[in-house]
Amino acid sequence: MDVQAEVLQLLNNITGEDLSNQMDEDLFDTGLLDSMATVELLLDLENKFNIQAPVSEFNRDEWNTPNKIVAKVKSLIG
Repeated sequence: MDVQAEVLQLLNNITGEDLSNQMDEDLFDTGLLDSMATVELLLDLENKFNIQAPVSEFNRDEWNTPNKIVAKVKSLIG
């Protein structure tokens, strides 16, 4: 499974943007992610990768760019 491609697809579905050339873009500063979109993303990631990413443990600084999201997902997969 290509984690990066899957994460980018989920982000594309949520934001409507192709972020493959913006891997270090802060998604919160650009307005592409807000609190509702974050919850949707975490639920989608949990379903897609069978991981636990509880909102209660969400740290925005660890999830604010596509690269960080991919890294976090990989670490949660094991």
